Amino acid sequence: MKHTKEFDSILLETDAGVLTIEGPVSRSQLEQYHFHEELTAFRPADKQFEALLDISELKEARILIARTTDTIIGYVTYLHPDPLERWSKFQMEDLIELGAIEIIRKYRGGGVGSTLLRQSMQDPYMENYIVISTEYYWHWDLDYSQLSIWDYRKVMEKMMAAGGLLPAPTDEPEINSHPANCLMVRIGSNVPQKSIELFDKMRFLGVNHY
Repeated sequence: MKHTKEFDSILLETDAGVLTIEGPVSRSQLEQYHFHEELTAFRPADKQFEALLDISELKEARILIARTTDTIIGYVTYLHPDPLERWSKFQMEDLIELGAIEIIRKYRGGGVGSTLLRQSMQDPYMENYIVISTEYYWHWDLDYSQLSIWDYRKVMEKMMAAGGLLPAPTDEPEINSHPANCLMVRIGSNVPQKSIELFDKMRFLGVNHY
């Protein structure tokens, strides 16, 4: 499968200033910018930037960024699921996972996350993929937001819906370990029926079969 990527760039006005939303970006493009030191949801900012640089070199990977003139303040990544995850069991070339989305606090609530997701789906080639996102409440910034788990879940669902991802049932144990966790899915219009059926099988493997 050829992983074609069409770069695009738009401007987004926010209360905190105008941002550029663009991608998919290459390693050389990422290296042009400063990576904001508050992007620490998954690991220290310098380590997370190294991880993005590595991801950008994967053939299937897509990274879109939100930036000021010279600083990345948010990003979203797409890549094949980790080999240790259930979602890699059948090694589906047309399945990619929304691996991470992060925006610094200053720009939250201004539609940056929704715009990143919406813009990432503007590339016609995304219609060839099943896109998944696994949402776990322990990754959410509940302390800063001061939202309940359920209100935060509603915010996440609304943001993911901007990219066409909707909740889907599964028997995956970690997702089912808390009712706020969920699997989000978008099936592109060009995905063949055999891939959809294989994905449906993978959603319900049973706890002892992967």
